[in-house]
Parts: sequence; structure tokens; C-alpha cells
Amino acid sequence: MPLDAITLHALSEELKTAEGARIDRVQQPEKDKILLALRTREGNRRLLISASASGARVHFTAESFENPAEPPMFCMLLRKHLIGARIRQIEQPDWERMLLIHLDTRDEMGDESEKTLAVEMIGRSANVILVGADGRIIDCLRRMEYGGEGRGVLPGMIYRLPPKQEKIHFLACSEEELQKAICGMDDGGELDKVLLHTFSGLSPLVCRELAYRSHNRIDLLEENALSLRETVAAGEYAPTLVTLDDAAKDFSFLSINQYGAAGRNERFDSFSELLDSFYARRDRAESRRRRSRELMKAVKTAYERTVRKLAVQKEELAQTENREEIRRQAELITANMYRIKKGQSELICENYFEETYPQIHVPLDPLKTPQQNASALYKEFTRKKAAKEHLTVLISEGERQCDYLAAVLDEIERAESERDLADIRRELKETGYLKKSKNAKADRAKPQAPMRFISSDGLEILVGRSNVQNDELSFKLARRTDLWLHVQKLHGSHVVLRTDGIEPPLRSIEEAASLAAYYSQGREAGKVPVDITQIRFVKKPAGSLPGAVLYTDYSTVFVAPDEKLAETLRT
Repeated sequence: MPLDAITLHALSEELKTAEGARIDRVQQPEKDKILLALRTREGNRRLLISASASGARVHFTAESFENPAEPPMFCMLLRKHLIGARIRQIEQPDWERMLLIHLDTRDEMGDESEKTLAVEMIGRSANVILVGADGRIIDCLRRMEYGGEGRGVLPGMIYRLPPKQEKIHFLACSEEELQKAICGMDDGGELDKVLLHTFSGLSPLVCRELAYRSHNRIDLLEENALSLRETVAAGEYAPTLVTLDDAAKDFSFLSINQYGAAGRNERFDSFSELLDSFYARRDRAESRRRRSRELMKAVKTAYERTVRKLAVQKEELAQTENREEIRRQAELITANMYRIKKGQSELICENYFEETYPQIHVPLDPLKTPQQNASALYKEFTRKKAAKEHLTVLISEGERQCDYLAAVLDEIERAESERDLADIRRELKETGYLKKSKNAKADRAKPQAPMRFISSDGLEILVGRSNVQNDELSFKLARRTDLWLHVQKLHGSHVVLRTDGIEPPLRSIEEAASLAAYYSQGREAGKVPVDITQIRFVKKPAGSLPGAVLYTDYSTVFVAPDEKLAETLRT
């Protein structure tokens, strides 16, 4: 979410501890991120300045960043002007979404000079601009020839603040102006959108929260709006991270209640810690999605290539089906060679392979002798016979590979963490579907243990995360009398219900079956069949790929995948 004006105001008060600090280093780890190493009275700190369209912000950071081999030109320019400078003042002009960092520097001649680093955090127009003592732009991160109301941002131009919005400022207006604006609102629209259209200084999140607290009623809005203004005036901020479904959703300066029981508020000691945590989580989630997409693309490419090869092989196999007919024709030519004259294009003779000896027309090559015609047909028969045997093996192997890759695709879709993806990536390298980098460091990370659940009756249920782990679970960790479960005729995890040699309760079996259905391709289906047998009846075929098994002596139950049950039983 964008950094709103009120959160930025609270953050600017926090950043004032950097006033008087000296800038020791300037780095640009990414194209839209600047990192300033500061020496303050309290110790060394790092100030992150981001002009990203999806995350423009300024805050102290404890995160580590990898710098490019060659610093960008804007970074070199900032080093020239900022290293050794002291931060004189940090201000937020007119509650706008921007900060001005005023600096005391020295020019090329060693004379004292004032410069300003303007950080504009306005959506896609976010920018970092270095302004000289004369008010002219020295350079900027993102050059814009044309901007709002004729405002350009180019080196040499006079720097002007971004144009203000044509709205009533929620915090700068008087109480009477606020009351009048609220009374004049259209009662027919959605209250949060009306608020966003009427006032500046409020983010969509805060507008939704005000509407929620006012029960979407304008007659209750005034009291909540005045209460919010009093909170801001008193500086009673609460740096809050809002998580939804265990994912970082939003952040704000107050507790957010609009998500109900699905949302959770996590309080931080400072806004810098809040922003550090929010964007680190978001970046990790985005990195996991990107890695997941890359892995999915690689596996899909291998799967589609195998499917295409399989289709060609099956077509070639179909062309060998007439091999016996070719052999019969060769034998008929051999048996009737005395009747064939050179240059003849067809042999008409009795087909002694059938009981009624019907006449048959055998085509001949008139340029070949009878012996050469028979020899050519025998060679064709031998070639097709060998091709059938070879293609049968290739098709069987191709089908196994397709089945395996389809199982891996299902695993990637169900991966819950970066470690899950790392395990799958390791498996694909071991099976040869991903290349091992020659210069890559040895992967010392230990593979994860299977997912662990405890049934309502206190029995342990283990669920494999990947094909390799499925094999380990079924053939190393499980005992012979444990129950083994797997969704029928679909890809999914191996599930083991620990029985400790006793007959498990029916409820525990049903819960284990539900987990087998949930951690499978049938997750989104209704009831699906799940096969149940003892581990001693599960075998690993010789030479098979990871995850492939054969099992006998099984029974089948129909169960529904249950996400809530999985969350409840998981340890």
C-alpha cells in the first residue's frame, strides 16, 4: 500500500533523530533504492530511500542489500555531493507525501553550501531529486520532461513542489470546514469512496476504516473523523502491520479492524521497524512467487516437450502395426517366385495364410528382381519389428516421465514456503530435469521433515512435501504396520498414519484420508476416493522415478478435502 500522509508525518518525527548525522556512504543497490550510511550520536544507522512505484518510502533499515558490480551514474553523483554532508533538517511540507532532507555540504572549492534531497512518494511519479542552493535541480533519479501543470523535473530546471490536490485537506482544515464537508457529502454512494473523493491526506485504507467504524453512516462519521484528528494532533500513533491469511496485507498508524476476525494487528515499536518488516515480508513473498513461476515454467517446458515427443513416438508406433502384413507379402513372393517375371508390378496369387485361399494382389517394384522385392519387404518387416520394441520402451519411459512431471507441477502449486520450493528444486537437479550449476556452492541446507499432524485421537499423521520425501516417508520413516494413504488415480502426497501396532480409531483414519485428499490434485474437488493399505503392501518399482509406488490389499474411502481440519491438526 502507499505511504499515506499521516503515517509519513509520524515517520518524519521519528527520522528527526537523524538530524545532525553525517553521511559516510551512499549506495544504490537497486535502480529505485538509495541507501545512506549515517554516523549519528547514538551510533551508525542506515537510511533507506525508495522511489519504487509500489513501495516509495524513507526509513531506517536493518535489512541487507546486495550492491551492483558497477554503481549507477546517479549513485556516483550523489556520492560526489553527499558524502561528508550533514543532515540539517528533515521536513514534510504541507502534509504532502514527500520529505525534504536539507543538507549542509561543501562545494568543489571547499566552501559551505546548502543542498536539498527531495523525496517525492507519489505513486508512479515517485522520485529522488537533488536540489542545489540556488533552487535548481542538480539531477534526479527519474527525469520527467512534462509533469502535472507543466512541472518538469530535469537537471538545470528550478525545482517546484508537486501541485496540491484540489480537495479539502483532512488535517489542515478547521473543524467547521470538516463538519461542513461531511454534511455536504452525497449519502447515496459508498462512504469510503466519498471520503477519498472529498478529502486529501487520507489513504484508501484509512477511508475504509473510518467508514467501517461509522457503520457506513454519514451521521456517525463526524464523531469518528474528529476523534482521528485528535489522535493525530496528540501524536498517539500505533505503528501497525495488518496480516490477512498470514500474509502482510497493509500497514497504518492506527489499529485496523475492517477485516474482522480474518485480519490480525501486529504492533511495532517504530515506523522504521514496521516498514522494514512489511516490505521484507512482501519482497520475500514476491521472490517466492517469482521463483515458483520460474520453477513452474521450467517443469512445464520439460513436461510439454515430453508430451510432444511421446505423441511423435506413438504415431511412429502406429506405423509399425502393418509389419505382419509386410512379412506375409514377403513370404508370398518367395513362394511364388517362379510365377513372377522381371518388370512385373503386381503379383496375383492365392493367400495361403487364410483358410479359403482367396486371391491377393501383392504390389511389386518393377525395377527390382523378385528376390530383391522379397528382400526389401523382409528388411522393412525387421526394421518395424525392432522399431516397435524400441518405441514400446521409449513410450513407457515417456509416460513415466510425464506422470512424474505432472506430480511435480502439483507439488509446486501446493508449495507453502521457499524451503518447499528448494526441496523440489533439489529433487529436479538430482533427477536431471534442472542443470546443476558448476560454480554454485554446495547446497548444505537440510531437507525438511514431512508435515506433521496429530489426529483427534492423538495419533501422529505424516504428510510428504515432495516426491523424494514421499519415498523417504513410505520406505524409511514408516513402520510395516502403519497405515499408508493416497488419493486414487490423482497426484498427491503420501500420507502415513502411525498406528503403533494397534487398530486405529475410524475417526483418525478419516482425518488422515481427508489430509491425503487435501494435499493432492483433488484439493478443490468435492469428495474424492482415497486408497488405504498397510505400509508392508507398498512397494517401490525397480528403476522408477521418485514418488512412484505399487500397492495391493487396499480399501477405498470417499472423503472431502478439509482445509480447516488441516489447520487444526497441524503441529
